[in-house]
Amino acid sequence: MPGLSAGPAQGRPRAGFVLGVDVGSSVIRCHVYDRAGRIRGSSAQKVESLCPQTGWVEIDPDVLWLQFVVVIKESVKAAGIEMSQVVGLGISTQRATFITWNKKTGKHFHNFISWQDLRATELVKSWNSSLIMKLIHGSCRVLHLFTRSKRFLAASLFTFTTQQVPLRLAWVLQNLLEVQKAIEEGNCCFGTVDTWLLHKLTKGSEYATDFSNASTTGLFDPFKMCWSGLITSLLSIPLCLLPPVRDTSFNFGSVDEDIFGVPVPIRALVADQQSAMFGECCFQPGDVKLTMGTGTFLDINTGNYPQQNFGGFYPLIGWKIGPEVVCLAEGNAGDTGTAIQWAQQLDLFTDAAETEKMAKSLKDSEGVYFVPSFSGLQAPLNDPCACASFMGLKPSTGKRHLVRAILEAIAFRNKQLFEVMQREVRVPVTTIRADGGVCKNSFVLQMTSDLINKDIDRPAHLDMSCLGAASLAGLAVGFWSDKEELRKLRQSERVFRPQKKWQEYEESMGNWVRAVRRSMNWYDKT
Repeated sequence: MPGLSAGPAQGRPRAGFVLGVDVGSSVIRCHVYDRAGRIRGSSAQKVESLCPQTGWVEIDPDVLWLQFVVVIKESVKAAGIEMSQVVGLGISTQRATFITWNKKTGKHFHNFISWQDLRATELVKSWNSSLIMKLIHGSCRVLHLFTRSKRFLAASLFTFTTQQVPLRLAWVLQNLLEVQKAIEEGNCCFGTVDTWLLHKLTKGSEYATDFSNASTTGLFDPFKMCWSGLITSLLSIPLCLLPPVRDTSFNFGSVDEDIFGVPVPIRALVADQQSAMFGECCFQPGDVKLTMGTGTFLDINTGNYPQQNFGGFYPLIGWKIGPEVVCLAEGNAGDTGTAIQWAQQLDLFTDAAETEKMAKSLKDSEGVYFVPSFSGLQAPLNDPCACASFMGLKPSTGKRHLVRAILEAIAFRNKQLFEVMQREVRVPVTTIRADGGVCKNSFVLQMTSDLINKDIDRPAHLDMSCLGAASLAGLAVGFWSDKEELRKLRQSERVFRPQKKWQEYEESMGNWVRAVRRSMNWYDKT
């Protein structure tokens, strides 16, 4: 089939296994895969987030590194194989979480600053309302009028968000004197999680990121396929601070043998959502992936060229393998699994698996609505100062009503994102595939299918980010021959088909939208 070629860079190994590691926001997970795509061994550890101040979200890099090494060792042991049998390692990572460190000593200057961190909220608001941004928007609108360039149209609509790297990095440069001094001395490295792990695994001999991770930082120009000179100059971020950008499936060197006893080849770095897209075999334009994990991410394959950003869905590089570049458009909602974990901490249930049965035991939520906004609201409302809330509580409200309201809110947000995608992305939807921990909940997937009036395919295994990273590494070493072979290995567990008409939810979703709007602009500052 056209567009499916992604041939190996080396001869096909006769035996062995590939590792796929996903460093997510809540869990680090590693799977060992054989050539049939079966999981032969696994290990996972919980990622602990630190909140040193209100709105700040950090991760201890030393703890993360130890966990990363442990899950790889434990998964190989669980598979009953030797580390020397691993022919390729692929690493998927959470995106836009970054760190800076001393180039000479390798010592970090601060903890990882998470994509969920809100310390730059005031900077975001200030920049988005600034005269400079108004001038950029105005001039780019004029340039687009004359050139019809998608790049100028995208620039005319560009706004900063807290989830992007630029203003959180600007905050670091403004507030941490140690970083300022290191930059002046040419002794500072910047990296997202993938770059830092590569640096650690190779004991400093490799320093790079890939196109998928670079494109999610907000510092990258997907139209020119390079770091953005405009954004870096606007924010006084030195271009020399940013790592080289490589292909997603690539020879990134080998793990120093002191770490695992043998030099394991590192053959893929990939951002987690793009990795899940690859793992789901969403290889053709119009293929859609719905990931419901810590947050919700809706991605659509837009082909070989990035779509312009209209303020809701933003253009990303899905992956680059040799001459092949696949682009995506993505929208997201910040609090999905987060909301379910919060409810569990309140003892609304003891196990997340119970929530589906609790929701189905009721006809409706009895007029109770939940706004999932612990980290603000993303597209299409884009309000970092919105609050999470329950509305419509009554003396008769019980745990089951609250749980159903939370699950309904997740489905309603999916509907919102899907509508934005249909408005902004001019690519017809062909297939929709779901993944992520929350996709285990059939109530949420069935309601989403009803709301968007589309079939949703749930795979047999939900850890698509691990599989995507392993697949990309496997292609690089010839473990799998091409993407068509990967497509044949994919297994579907269930397809959810619409059972109710959207109109049956219209009144309920209308009330939920009212609740969302009443939760907006709640905080003066985040």
